[in-house]
Amino acid sequence: MMDIVSRMMMPLVRRMDPEDAHRLALNALLLGLGGGDGSGGDDPALAVRTMGLRFANPIGIAAGFDKDAQVVRPLARAGFGFVEAGTVTPRPQAGNPRPRLFRLEEDRAIINRMGFNNQGIDRFAVRMARLHRVAPSGRHAGARVPVGANLGINKTGADPDRDYPLLVGRVKHYADYIVINLSSPNTPGLRDLQNAARLQTLLQAIAEAHPDRPPLLVKLSPDLAFDEIGPIVEAAIAGGAQGLTVTNTTISRPAGLRSVHAGEAGGLSGRPLRARAMEVFREVARAASGRLTLVACGGVETGADIVDRVRAGADLIQLYSAFAYEGPSILRRLKRETVRALNAEGFETLADAKGTAR
Repeated sequence: MMDIVSRMMMPLVRRMDPEDAHRLALNALLLGLGGGDGSGGDDPALAVRTMGLRFANPIGIAAGFDKDAQVVRPLARAGFGFVEAGTVTPRPQAGNPRPRLFRLEEDRAIINRMGFNNQGIDRFAVRMARLHRVAPSGRHAGARVPVGANLGINKTGADPDRDYPLLVGRVKHYADYIVINLSSPNTPGLRDLQNAARLQTLLQAIAEAHPDRPPLLVKLSPDLAFDEIGPIVEAAIAGGAQGLTVTNTTISRPAGLRSVHAGEAGGLSGRPLRARAMEVFREVARAASGRLTLVACGGVETGADIVDRVRAGADLIQLYSAFAYEGPSILRRLKRETVRALNAEGFETLADAKGTAR
């Protein structure tokens, strides 16, 4: 019944201002209108084990949708295999002035220049802690899927070597994995932290402060030059990271965009990002050579896309734009299509397919 309500809402949502629609979607999830596919009925062929965690399916929601960890449980109930909350910063910040979120409907894309708007780490950590609360009945109140925390820095007054360890310390007891976001185009200077030498220094600061933390991943930009990727991968490994998320949004504008919003400043995501995200992912997978967990993101909207990323070396997949356009019903479709795509290529499970195209 909730799936039907969700599908009925989507045409209305797509006619609203994008940021107002996002807030409506969060409120709908809080009210239980996000569907109830759950993870218990997922086909065993979709199960993934990585970073010491089990995922009933490989499809996660990317950071940016639930910035303040408000709807982790509803997203898990909707059928995601994992949920990544954030990006959260040490201090609350309002982000950039509106309008700052644009639908490119003709291109099935989104441009955002949100600027890490969030309520800050204090409120975020309280909500993450509640996921570990045990009810009086003895039943666990958690999300029952792996939950990640995506961390960033404030636009002003930031000190990355101070701030990222501080953030890790606040969430490490509540998150199953942690992502440091060094690749948003909407925070000045942030992408400079992807420089290999700078990245290794930052990771070492985190490792020294928190040797007992959960798995740590670094989120990379699709705008990296290919000759930068190898050194970045080696720096991530040397600094003690367990994985990479590939990719964030792009500041480039591929030829052929049709929307009137194509010239807006900010990061582009969705279908036009697919080709570049896949190119960068292949280079990262080649450089990593099985030494890191890899999360693929950028333009994923079909089961065939998921199998292609897995065959290229992905352990997990994340959605953002496709979920924004279709709502929770996309999860049932993607799971069915992924199983069909696996079978069509002669694989029984995602594990069988992983890395076969490298």
